[in-house]
Amino acid sequence: YHSAIDLAERGARVAIVTGFFVPQADPRAAETDGPLGAVCLAELLMAMGIETRLVTDSLCANAVRIAADAAGIGDGTVCVCDDPSDDWIDAFVRHQFSGELSHLIAVERVGPSHTFESLVRQQRPNEPPIEAFEAKVAVHSQDHCHNMRGVIIDEYSGRLHRLFEFVTSEYPQVRTIGIGDGGNEIGMGTIPWEDLEMRLMGDHSASIPCRIATNWTIIAGTSNWGAYALAAATALIRNQSHLLLNWPVERHEQILSEMVIHGPAVDGVTRCAEPTVDGLPFLTYIQAWEGLRRVCQEAAEF
Repeated sequence: YHSAIDLAERGARVAIVTGFFVPQADPRAAETDGPLGAVCLAELLMAMGIETRLVTDSLCANAVRIAADAAGIGDGTVCVCDDPSDDWIDAFVRHQFSGELSHLIAVERVGPSHTFESLVRQQRPNEPPIEAFEAKVAVHSQDHCHNMRGVIIDEYSGRLHRLFEFVTSEYPQVRTIGIGDGGNEIGMGTIPWEDLEMRLMGDHSASIPCRIATNWTIIAGTSNWGAYALAAATALIRNQSHLLLNWPVERHEQILSEMVIHGPAVDGVTRCAEPTVDGLPFLTYIQAWEGLRRVCQEAAEF
């Protein structure tokens, strides 16, 4: 809620980072969770008068562009940034917008795992669990991007997490928001490593949590739902919840289908090119959005 208040009150120029490539899928492609929520959030922010860009890497670029085009915001909105050096970062922050960046948001974007240093830096009520971390996380697994199966996927992940590290270090006035659902996404570094590790399943659970922290972290059943919730809350706070009416169920379904067919894009759980999100049939998946629209409408009427 606090992230939505800040976005509603201070939002002026926003960059939304998204795209999670699934190399084990058939076909190898970006997953449907992430871009769909990111373009909905971006379109609604733009409708509120907030300058917005979508940021992704080359492997996910086509799926994100297809989603943006289908949402009617494709012209000049998508920025592809995956230079292996950091040379692009300062230029992006300083010159991509008409003025100073106000918010940086990640929606289902993988980030590198914890190191000893990041573990110790985390805020927690007790001492950091150094012995448990060293026993469970091998050195060769630290500071790498992992999928939820514990496989290192650095070569498919770009370095967009560096944008968050750069902003935190050089532009602390820029507010950051991380939206995720599994633990390996940018923003999960806000949550103590041990809290995430004990909630994840599998032999590699300790290696999965992402070390990149954000000012606020939104955890949802799917990351798209988290992006929807942020968009809906921001619109409600700005007394512009009527904008949600521009996103009927059919619009979500159309964009999802366009992504799968022309992106291509795949379901991140089933790893198949089908119009589903994290294994959820569309009619089940979209219920969260319908509920958000209903709540916002009732709140606006009240």
